[in-house]
Amino acid sequence: MSEPAVGPPSSLLDLPPARARDRLHAWATGRGLPAYRAGQVARRLWTAPVASWADATELPAALRAELADVFPLPRLCADVVQRSADGTVKFLWRLSDGEAIESVLIPSGNRRTLCISSQAGCALRCSFCATGRMGFRRNLSAFEIAGQVRETVLRNPSDKPTNVVFMGMGEPLLNWPAVDTALSVLNAPDGFGIGARHITVSTVGILPGLASFAARPEQFRLAISLHAPTSMQRLGIMPIEKKYALDAVLEAARAFRKRVTFEYVMIAGVNDAPADADALARLARRLGALVNILPLHPGGAPDLTPTSPQAIAAFADRLRHQGVEATVRRSRGLDIDAACGQLRVETERRRRHAAPAVGI
Repeated sequence: MSEPAVGPPSSLLDLPPARARDRLHAWATGRGLPAYRAGQVARRLWTAPVASWADATELPAALRAELADVFPLPRLCADVVQRSADGTVKFLWRLSDGEAIESVLIPSGNRRTLCISSQAGCALRCSFCATGRMGFRRNLSAFEIAGQVRETVLRNPSDKPTNVVFMGMGEPLLNWPAVDTALSVLNAPDGFGIGARHITVSTVGILPGLASFAARPEQFRLAISLHAPTSMQRLGIMPIEKKYALDAVLEAARAFRKRVTFEYVMIAGVNDAPADADALARLARRLGALVNILPLHPGGAPDLTPTSPQAIAAFADRLRHQGVEATVRRSRGLDIDAACGQLRVETERRRRHAAPAVGI
């Protein structure tokens, strides 16, 4: 079986800010440039990004031309942009090798949350997720992950995210080296400068990656894609349970010094009974976890039935009555392809149907 395609060659945008700055400093020194030039150039990577070096007009024209040759700036191409009546914006980014990934900008008051992808496709095949149904294509590079933020800022600086969640396409902890670097780019003062407590990594519970994530000193947030309160129920909708069992995942989560969130998609007749709420409450109290209840987005799994709003409210109340903090998220972007993976699936389906027939 052939190996999945790999990403583009690495660039300055694939490096943590400190390493990119060091590389630029060494290059500038070797060229006999003033020391401050490296800082000017580095600032244009993330802090005040430019689409191309030609736009960095504070630099001499000859230097801009040389930078374009030595340190080209890769881009993500906005293949499709959908805007919902509720303000949600969904992006389908086309990558250099033709793969496509999604991110979603969700405005809410002064908060702007960008949901980003860490892989093209996903190997985990969770029953409620459109991304899982398309299968795994490849890991993203650090640039392709953090580049979703960069491109959003380039399109409209006022859309710069206040919060970033790794809840788009893919399982972040199965692409830990690139996610690790992207976290530094997002958080560092000379990167995007987004506070660690405003950056959340969502995982089904990949144990080696959990250990690596827990070892980072910053106060990044962890969200566990739980979706069922028992191992048997979870196995029915999340095949990864066979490899990384629920009890082991929850034990690994104890290593985190910050509060853990349980993500819980409500599926009618699958995980929404009162007994499920009671079992979930016991798990949440065990870790002091917040439960984030998510209505099933109808576009993500058309063969599953969303739990009714009334039943979701009763489920949340049952948790609260047992001492568990529970938040019910409303579905955003219902008038666009906002379910994870849905825009890519729908775009490719439409293009296949629109393609002219080829004669034999």
